[in-house]
Amino acid sequence: MISANFFKTVIAAILLATHCGAAPASVPASSAAVSSAASSLASVSSQAANSVTPSAVFSSASRPVSSSSVPAAGSGTSSAASATETVAYASDDPNYVLWNETYAGEPQPIRGSLGATILGPQDTSMDKQNPDLLAPPTTDAGTVGNAKWPFSLSHNRLQTGGWARQQNVDVLPMATEMAGVNMRLEVGAVRELHWHKTAEWSYVLQGSVQITAINNNGQNYVATVNAGDLWYFPAGMPHSIQATNADSSGAEFLLVFDTGAFSEDSTFLLTDWLAHVPKEVLAKNFKTSMSAFDQIPGKELYIFPAPGPGPDSDAPKSPQGTVPEPFSFELSQMKATQLDGGSVKIVDSHTFAISKTIAMAEVTVEPGAMRELHWHPTQDEWSFFLEGNARVTLFASQGSARTFNFQPGDVGYVPGTFGHYVENIGNTTLKFLEIFKTDTFQDVSLSQWLALTPPEMVKATLNLDDDTIANLNKNKPVVVGPSSSSN
Repeated sequence: MISANFFKTVIAAILLATHCGAAPASVPASSAAVSSAASSLASVSSQAANSVTPSAVFSSASRPVSSSSVPAAGSGTSSAASATETVAYASDDPNYVLWNETYAGEPQPIRGSLGATILGPQDTSMDKQNPDLLAPPTTDAGTVGNAKWPFSLSHNRLQTGGWARQQNVDVLPMATEMAGVNMRLEVGAVRELHWHKTAEWSYVLQGSVQITAINNNGQNYVATVNAGDLWYFPAGMPHSIQATNADSSGAEFLLVFDTGAFSEDSTFLLTDWLAHVPKEVLAKNFKTSMSAFDQIPGKELYIFPAPGPGPDSDAPKSPQGTVPEPFSFELSQMKATQLDGGSVKIVDSHTFAISKTIAMAEVTVEPGAMRELHWHPTQDEWSFFLEGNARVTLFASQGSARTFNFQPGDVGYVPGTFGHYVENIGNTTLKFLEIFKTDTFQDVSLSQWLALTPPEMVKATLNLDDDTIANLNKNKPVVVGPSSSSN
């Protein structure tokens, strides 16, 4: 219980401060003001007593305030309280990433005066790859779900001629809108004729494949898709994939599906279907004898070896013609937009007409640069990291934020409207894909938003100086080049 002497001490301190010039002597403090001040002082005292870090008890009164931050008499904001009269300044700690996978020592969960060494068993290689999980920046707070999944942790399905491994909500619960599959085919190997309940989007990682498809109007399509290129099949569209001999190793590609619950094991496979249809029905359907189907597979093939594909021009000619909108897109031939510190290629239904449910951006970020602070207005982002090392912080509102580190082969996920950035924390070019379940790519730039907001509002909110506000970019930076203060 707080004693009466404590309240007397508090009230005396307030009256003394008032008498010494905190307010004009001719204006006495009201009892309500005294009560409010006493409550505030008690709150501050309680917070200071419970703090465990020096920065938490650093009061705003001890920070020098420049004359430029004080509103001029008669200005439109002169009567408004500055942000620092409402809350303390943000910490000056830059919160740099503390190590990377080349670090020679054993990483420890210590940042400044916080944390302690690990005494039990430790997966050092994993901790070296994830410094911001083991020793998170002090800006992390609250609860944010896991946003990282390495394909290296996925179960791999090994087949004669290739393999496939997947990511979906079973391993990354946050990723409700999209799922991914990483697939490999040796030269000539076939991902058999099949279709899905969802749309399929793909990015070729290496080599080339020949794709075949037919739409519901009987119009067909055959094309070779090379490294760095895309394909897209709408939901229910039957298709196949076969590696060519353009690369002696065959091909590897990334598949993305427009639901997080997708499972590669739920694919509708031709061999699986026919193995479960009575032979007399097959004969009747194709108007032939049952013996014609004596050697069809007794169960699904999924991936299987075969002779290499012929030229695209050898495809059967349909009396209905070819599909009106191509199922593939030559992203590798698309000219990138060069930016300060990187580049970007954006593809959605405006440039790849058939791709009605998937939009994407291929982004490069040079060392020391970053994909700017931004968010996507309505759609979740499914990311795949191709090259380099990245740092990403997700801001989930209401004081919740969490930082992750990504390496090549990792899947990242950012729920719609979450503020975030992608920083290159390595010494080589960072390259990654941003993928969205939508027909139109959209993002909102923090820098552009502030630049196009009345400067008085920005100054009143963030206490920035005039030069900083004047230098805000009215055009969307997308990628921001390294600055003199880059770590």
